[in-house]
Amino acid sequence: MSNAVMPEKSIHHGRNLRRIREILDIKQDTLASLLGDDWNQQKVSYLEQKELIDSAILEEVAKALKVPVEAIKNFSDEAAINNISCNFNDNSSVNYKPVFNHIEKLAEAVEENRKLYTALLKEKDEKIALLEKLLSEKKGKH
Repeated sequence: MSNAVMPEKSIHHGRNLRRIREILDIKQDTLASLLGDDWNQQKVSYLEQKELIDSAILEEVAKALKVPVEAIKNFSDEAAINNISCNFNDNSSVNYKPVFNHIEKLAEAVEENRKLYTALLKEKDEKIALLEKLLSEKKGKH
């Protein structure tokens, strides 16, 4: 039995960023536009080549991708595959597909539209009555 130390797995922020971006099906130019005017596709490409990314930039990118910074720092394909296999099987609640009646949803939308239309008509009638009152008051003064 040797006392050899296992080499630590190298963390490559840029590669991790690229893998997460690809998993999310986001193109480099799309990520650049999410990051703002100072960014373009080439800058994102360069960032994905960097082993270590500055914390402030990492936070900005994580926010744009809507993932935790730690996900980019610690991403591994093995962990992602394990997560998928644990969370997306037939017994998982992740596969829950809510069922609702489309006709009921349509009826609710029609009823909401009816209420809004009625409120608009009432408001119109009130404005007309106010204008008529103001007009009659103005005529009464002259």
